[in-house]
Amino acid sequence: MEITDKSIIPVILSGGSGTRLWPLSRESYPKQFLALDSRTKKTLLQNTYERLLGLEGLEKPILICNEDHRFIVAEQFRDLNTTPQAIILEPVGRNTAPAIAVAALQAISLGKDPLLLILAADHLIENIDEFKRVIQSAKKYANQGRLVTFGIIPTCAETGYGYIEAKESPNQEDQITGLEINKFIEKPSKDIAEKLIKDSRYTWNSGMFLFKASSIINELEKFSPEIINYCKIAIEKDSVDLDFLRLEAESFKKCPKISLDIAVMEKTKLGTVLPLNVGWSDIGSWKSLWNISQKNNDGNYINGRIITEKSKNCYLRSEQRLIIGIGVDNLIIVDTNDAILVANKDQSQNIGNIVKGLSSEDFPESKLHKKIYRPWGNYTTVVEGNRWLVKLIEVKPNASLSLQMHHHRAEHWIVVNGTALIEKNGEKQLLSENESTFIPLGCKHRLSNPGRMKLELIEVQSGAYLDEEDIIRFEDSYGRIKNLS
Repeated sequence: MEITDKSIIPVILSGGSGTRLWPLSRESYPKQFLALDSRTKKTLLQNTYERLLGLEGLEKPILICNEDHRFIVAEQFRDLNTTPQAIILEPVGRNTAPAIAVAALQAISLGKDPLLLILAADHLIENIDEFKRVIQSAKKYANQGRLVTFGIIPTCAETGYGYIEAKESPNQEDQITGLEINKFIEKPSKDIAEKLIKDSRYTWNSGMFLFKASSIINELEKFSPEIINYCKIAIEKDSVDLDFLRLEAESFKKCPKISLDIAVMEKTKLGTVLPLNVGWSDIGSWKSLWNISQKNNDGNYINGRIITEKSKNCYLRSEQRLIIGIGVDNLIIVDTNDAILVANKDQSQNIGNIVKGLSSEDFPESKLHKKIYRPWGNYTTVVEGNRWLVKLIEVKPNASLSLQMHHHRAEHWIVVNGTALIEKNGEKQLLSENESTFIPLGCKHRLSNPGRMKLELIEVQSGAYLDEEDIIRFEDSYGRIKNLS
């Protein structure tokens, strides 16, 4: 479909780390890539785009993410059979203003002036039809050059969100009317929040926007010209890498780290807010996830091997082990293969601080899962000792690891499912289930899956140094010769 001035291009911001949902969400695989909505198997990122389908003028999205998550983003959209307009890689996080500036400049480069629908990758929307209806109504304001933001009608005196004050109260009829913005309010105290929610002029700041690409560029040039200037250079000097658009790092790093609200929305005279009542959640804590999850008659959300007795109002999730809850109330219990969280539901907002502490003390669990995703598949550390390590490796059909060697370790591979094509020092062989091979130290080797089903194998590493940094790549299908990620 050809991009026109009436097109809507979703810009999906996917750079967050989601530490408040630790241990399920971590820096290496944050919440936007997880299927946290109990009513669907799709991830939050996938749902962010799919809920827009059927919207008049909808085009393929522009995605903004970081280097480490690029293959995860690409794979999740391949699962949707959708090719994005662009997957733009931020060399460093600079908050929403530079990210949106880059997206707007990229959209303009397509030759037209489309509408940009700015969305976070990790929000939940329950009433999708109403959401699309409000977006449709917002288009007339955006086409007039207004900068539209969507204000969530409050359901409680929430202190974790910013608020937007409109200059007047919304129309009580079934009319979706844009309201001129008076001011933005930072996260208030409990007392102030309780006063705000009694006044219909106030809504929660969702961080979702709709505007013309040219409109936001013009306002950024007026109020934050350094952002536009550095972003223009970063795009002019960008590089195309496979499916990705990699911004020039030095220029982008010079952008101030600032939100669009502070950079533009608090200063512009073009701000318009549309009240939104669609069952919105940013899933910012385990408590908020419990609120939107499907629960049993005792108020418990249960996922995995869970048995409860005389327990109520809990969020219970296990990836592997059996959890038994007896007489527990109002708890969050989350079990992964390397960490267990037990928290009072009303204290779950403090988990982010705990994760910061773990990170400062170099706990690997603060950032990494045992299961690590790669463009060819994934691997899971099963057990490790002083000079040995056992992994389960899964390779997608028709995928290959890089041609590589190791200076400090040897490897044994045992195929447990599927067919493996093994290359060792230029010689190739096929292995099927229950067959194995040995990769000696210093051997140039490659593992491929030539079949149509997932390849699973057990890898036993032995040697003096077993870190992933001990990889010398000679050939790689994913552009990682200089990047060991």
